Amino acid sequence: MPKKWLMLGLKVLVSGGLIWFALSRVDFAEAMGRIGQADPLLLLLAVGVIGLQALIGGWRWRTVSLAIGQPLRYWSALRFFYIGMFFNQALPGGTGGDPVRGYLAYKAGLGLRGAINGVMLERLVTVVALVILVDATQVSFLPKLDEVTRNLFLISVVLITAGAVVGLFVIIMLERLPERLRHWRIVRGLSYLGNDARAVFVNPKNLAKTLSIGLLTHLNISLFVYVLSLAVQMDVSWLDYLVLVPPVLLITTIPISVGGWGVRENAMIVAFGLIGVPEASALALSVLFGLLGLAVSLPGGLVWFYGREHQQGLTLDSVEEEMAASAASED
Repeated sequence: MPKKWLMLGLKVLVSGGLIWFALSRVDFAEAMGRIGQADPLLLLLAVGVIGLQALIGGWRWRTVSLAIGQPLRYWSALRFFYIGMFFNQALPGGTGGDPVRGYLAYKAGLGLRGAINGVMLERLVTVVALVILVDATQVSFLPKLDEVTRNLFLISVVLITAGAVVGLFVIIMLERLPERLRHWRIVRGLSYLGNDARAVFVNPKNLAKTLSIGLLTHLNISLFVYVLSLAVQMDVSWLDYLVLVPPVLLITTIPISVGGWGVRENAMIVAFGLIGVPEASALALSVLFGLLGLAVSLPGGLVWFYGREHQQGLTLDSVEEEMAASAASED
């Protein structure tokens, strides 16, 4: 059995197991009842809000690309990002769209370095913005927790923040890898990544632009979940969503499940349980999140299917093969 099919099978098992675990502790009928009684107008509003993510994501990616000297037209960035959203939903793990949009940017004329580093640093911008947002909102959120939970949450925030700072510092310092080692392709690639990271995170102008859009990303997703919660009659403040939703999404991107299903449901049940949200309500919210996110991203598949990329036989295998061949040819 090919390795990729084995991995897919394992992820299906993980998703199935986690969904079973969630359902074993939640009143499923109550959760489905909440979904069935959801306000259709608010659901439509939520679709509009999450639909803005493609516009924001394309803008964020283009801004990072410009910062590293690899100009990418906005409409190309938007189109490729939307196709990537589809692959994120269609492929296991939730990050399958990243190599696809990097490949599309490369085929559109962006250099291999710009195509790879642009996507990686755009992802890093969203993580750094997430940490900043959680740090900024915890002062108002912590008083809502009991003492034990508050201490655990505070420790977790400190560790995550420290990890982000150290990780970002290490990536930037890759630029200073010894020159004598740069005949190795991987070392040279890491040094390029460090150089480009410096251009994004050390330059004050670029840092302000990219992090502002990164924060807007998380504000918009939190607003999406907030509108969904109103649709299912949940009484939770938007500030709570600003704190709780970004970490849930970060956990969901870990490539151990199919489209994040199962991981997201359990993460939401635990996260919103901290502020007393019933498990059935959290499950209903998570299911609606996944279904509406899937519905909004599906048209990206049509953009890909009817575009020249599909006609040229774009598959994940071809992406991996051609990117590897391109990297080898640049040595």
